[in-house]
Amino acid sequence: MKRGRQVRLTPSLGRFALWAFCGFVFAYLIFPILIVIPMSFSSAPYAIFPPPGLSLRWYNSYLGSYQWLRATALSFEVGALTALISIVLGTPAAFALVRGRFAGKDLLNTFLILPLVVPTIIVAIALYSLFADLYLIGTVSGLVLAHTLLAAPLVVIIVSSTLKGDDRSLERAAMSLGATPWRTFVHVTLPLVQQGVWSAAIIAFITSFDEVVIAIFITGSSAITLPRQMWDGVRTEIDPTIAAVSSLLVGMSIVVLGLVFLMARWVELSRERRVGQI
Repeated sequence: MKRGRQVRLTPSLGRFALWAFCGFVFAYLIFPILIVIPMSFSSAPYAIFPPPGLSLRWYNSYLGSYQWLRATALSFEVGALTALISIVLGTPAAFALVRGRFAGKDLLNTFLILPLVVPTIIVAIALYSLFADLYLIGTVSGLVLAHTLLAAPLVVIIVSSTLKGDDRSLERAAMSLGATPWRTFVHVTLPLVQQGVWSAAIIAFITSFDEVVIAIFITGSSAITLPRQMWDGVRTEIDPTIAAVSSLLVGMSIVVLGLVFLMARWVELSRERRVGQI
């Protein structure tokens, strides 16, 4: 009996190898961040690791630069508009694909997720040719439309998966009591899948905020986003301000993931509270 317990407590070689492999992959992915963050606090006038001293000069350079702040504000504006439009377009589309019964549904689903399959550089060249004829190069509208093309399929996928895991008994109960399909969708379905909708909105925002390939083609010289500004900085000269911006983006990503976790927890607690009241 004791020997059996000792065997259970001793980790197997396969489990140890799995943990070692996962640790190696995690270290490989996190290693660049561990280099960029110290470089952002460097006191050297150029990018160097390890930094010879600590300073906030590159954060001050970012916060004191109109060009960097304008690019950041534009990225937030385009990301928010992209998330809003993607949710407005993607949520009804996901509902139609999951709940609807019509001919060609599989073909439509394939068509909607096609921008995720086609290489981004091809999409960028096609959009450049189209937007050049429509005079949308270098405009906020062009950026929002282009990023929506990439973000909307992600919204469709996320909301569709949430709808597939949703219990339809509440929808049937609402419609059996006289609620119209639209009223059922607004007052029953959306509250049930709001976690997926909010998650899709955040993913759409991040997709737009971090996109650089399409931005290189269609931003022109008047609508430069933050990733495009960082690309220009790397191409012309390695400005240590990029390390400070990258560190701020890492911090923003951590905050966003924390908000997603808290939101999911809040939705779960709200659902349990409603079930308890019933």
